[in-house]
Amino acid sequence: MPSDRAGPGARVDAVSSSLERRLGTADATVLGLAAMLGTGVFAVWAPAAAAAGPFLLLAVLLAGIVAACNAASTADLAVAHPESGGGYVYGRERLAPALGRLAGVAFLVGKTSSAAAAAGVFGAYVLPSSPLPAAVLVIVAATALNVAGVRWTARGAYALVGGTLAVLLVVVVIGLLGPVPADVGTLASPDAEPVPGPGGGLGVLTAAALVFFAFAGYARVATLGEEVRDPRRTIRRAVTLALGITLLTYLLVAAALVVGLGTDRLGTEATPLVAVVDAGQMSALGVLVRAGAAVAAGSALLSVLVGVSRTALAMARRRELPGGLAAISARGTPWRADLAGGLVAIGIAAVAGPVAAIALSACSVLVYYAVINLAALRLPRAERSWPHVTSVLGLLLCVGLAALLPTRQVLITAVALAVGWTLCTLLGHGRAAAPGDGASG
Repeated sequence: MPSDRAGPGARVDAVSSSLERRLGTADATVLGLAAMLGTGVFAVWAPAAAAAGPFLLLAVLLAGIVAACNAASTADLAVAHPESGGGYVYGRERLAPALGRLAGVAFLVGKTSSAAAAAGVFGAYVLPSSPLPAAVLVIVAATALNVAGVRWTARGAYALVGGTLAVLLVVVVIGLLGPVPADVGTLASPDAEPVPGPGGGLGVLTAAALVFFAFAGYARVATLGEEVRDPRRTIRRAVTLALGITLLTYLLVAAALVVGLGTDRLGTEATPLVAVVDAGQMSALGVLVRAGAAVAAGSALLSVLVGVSRTALAMARRRELPGGLAAISARGTPWRADLAGGLVAIGIAAVAGPVAAIALSACSVLVYYAVINLAALRLPRAERSWPHVTSVLGLLLCVGLAALLPTRQVLITAVALAVGWTLCTLLGHGRAAAPGDGASG
């Protein structure tokens, strides 16, 4: 199922042999695409266009470079540390428990915000007159499915990717045929109001940080090390192909929207992909776009909430979150962590629109990957598949882009991370002497 790397805190060395190495390069690539072609491509264009203006394509390209550097560092660390938990584990093992804790908290904040954004996109495309009730309902449904243990399979990923690419192709063709008349299209909603940013030349960097949200999920490829044939070769190829295809797709969609709507109007459209298609007097295809957005957002929501619960499980097992979150149901799912993630996502969706949730998610996830890039710098040359400079560049870009996001979301992220890190630290130290606890504080 598409998600960033996250999972239970126990090492998998003892069970890795039970996983069948059945996935080839094509399978791994499609699973990566299924993780990336989700919420962002339907939601991120309005705030990004408002920030970058006519330089939107440059912002997309820069976001792709950041994603590539982060994916390279994640893949190398995933091979070196075959343990679930992602950046939380990498930070603890390669840097210090405190930095691992920061990565874990950043992941939880970023991905619950991402879940709220995905639900908001679902509501905006499916029920634009009442998006919040639809958003809450889809979060409840996704949480129930995760508790029940429903997962995307490789076959399901092929269907999802094929359908999403078909919908995006419709948008690209119609958008590139010519500009949309100014008086035709969907109306902007309050959620489409762009959040304030630095503007000017720095606006391109702000837009890149927002578009980075659309690439979220690429680390899914790095989690397949135990299930692919020839992991080092396959993962490297799959990461390159998945990112390349996604980047090309996003560049084409951005170009189509700029041509079809213009950057000024694009910056205020709640559902720009539908606006382009509807204005082409093809209302039936507009329905198709709405359906595609709903499916993509729903699948992204399932994936993101799985990542949240697995990271929460990993931290609970190390006693840095309440131990009750480590409870496993008879179906083999961390049901309490699933429920907690769903409740937090509902709360964020209720108090923040999709645009604000996207900015909050992007800022938190950029902090998460900054820790991952820093951890990758500690890998010896023999354990690296990508050049050392990719981690250096990834670290600098993650920190720089996070700082250039809208000030309000940066401050909210800083407070959330500080509070979360402090609580986890106090909880971990308070239980450090508990019997059977082998995790360091």
